[in-house]
Amino acid sequence: MLRVLMFLVPLALSVYAFIDCISTKDEDIRHMPKPLWAILVLLFPLVGSISWILAGKKRHPAGTPGAAGSPWSLGGGGRRQWVAPDDNPEFLKSLNEDKPAKDRDEDGDKGKQDRGD
Repeated sequence: MLRVLMFLVPLALSVYAFIDCISTKDEDIRHMPKPLWAILVLLFPLVGSISWILAGKKRHPAGTPGAAGSPWSLGGGGRRQWVAPDDNPEFLKSLNEDKPAKDRDEDGDKGKQDRGD
C-alpha cells in the first residue's frame, strides 16, 4: 500500500499543479511565462509542482470581496465561493426593486385578496 501511495501522491500533485497552471489567467502568474511553468511541472513533477504551488501563482488575501452585485465572492487563495442569497445585501435589495409599487403592501408581499383567501 505504501508503494502505491509513493507513486499516486506525486502524480496527483503534478496533475493538480498542471491543471491549475494552464487554467490560471496570464496576469496572475509570477516569475515566468505560463508555458515555462507548464513545462517545468511536466518535466520535474515533484519539484515543478511544489514550485508552482509556492511561487508561480499570485495568491489573493482571504478577505478580498467579489464583484459588486454578484452572488460570488473571492475567498482564500483567490477562488470564488458561493454566498447565500440571505447573506447578500445586493440580492435582498433587488427583491423589492423588481416588484411594481402597486403590488407591494406594507410588508413587501402581496395582500390576501390576491391569493383568493
